[in-house]
Amino acid sequence: MTDVGARRPDHGQEPVRPRAPRPRRRRRIGPGFGLGLLAWVVGVLFFFPVLWMFLTGFKQESQASTDPPTFWFEPTLDQYAAVLGRDFVPYLLNSLQASVLSTALAIVLAVPAAYALSLVRIPKWRDSLFFFLSTKLLPPVAMILPLYVIARNLGALDDVRTLTLVYTAMNMPIAVWMIRSFLVELPEEVLEAARMDGAGRIREMRSVILPMIAPGLAATALICFIFAWNEFFFAVNLTASQAATVPVFLVGFISGEGLFWARLSAASTMAALPVIIAGWAAQRWLVRGLSLGAIK
Repeated sequence: MTDVGARRPDHGQEPVRPRAPRPRRRRRIGPGFGLGLLAWVVGVLFFFPVLWMFLTGFKQESQASTDPPTFWFEPTLDQYAAVLGRDFVPYLLNSLQASVLSTALAIVLAVPAAYALSLVRIPKWRDSLFFFLSTKLLPPVAMILPLYVIARNLGALDDVRTLTLVYTAMNMPIAVWMIRSFLVELPEEVLEAARMDGAGRIREMRSVILPMIAPGLAATALICFIFAWNEFFFAVNLTASQAATVPVFLVGFISGEGLFWARLSAASTMAALPVIIAGWAAQRWLVRGLSLGAIK
């Protein structure tokens, strides 16, 4: 009788022997673990005030400012109903109108300005860049008096269009600087190829440059929108009742009768929602835009 196990396999190959299980390697905890843990701790510390504001909006006023803090409570929507009952929607619409229009105007005006300061290199382009930057160094309190007098003489006080123009001028420097940084990183070979194919400046801008810097434009637009949405100083001085924005509305919960923490937290949560939604919707473009030029 022939031993099958001792028979050599066909084609002259050695029999396949089962491999012995390899001993498991112990994972070493390196310095990356400590840095990751530290990043999580810092992130939680920064996020905790936002979480506490969100939770406080679902409390009663008697539970919002207790000592020690109330961690277990029955959630209620009474504060959100109270905020909506104080005509929150007109303030929200004013903020949306001023923020969206000023952001669109800033992008439309900043793109050709950045193009001229980066790819065309007009005369005195360094001085022009410094001028844009110097406007951000001027404190808003130094500008409010002439702005108020001009708006009053033009009959433009308490008007959303005035806020739109002010926010556009406020965001123009940062928009020009950001878009210029994206344009400088464009490959020169691509632009030269487009010009050799007969593309003029308008076609070059529309077909080559704008698609390549679209993530950067999205990041710039989101930052301009956030700055305009959170602006308080010009809004409280140039508006009264018709064009007041959400930050002005929030101040109404700080009165001589005390602080309405639960109601203020509910209103702050509602005020933060548009920015959070815009950031969440544009996060892919935002990351690509902010990292544009980091790796060439």
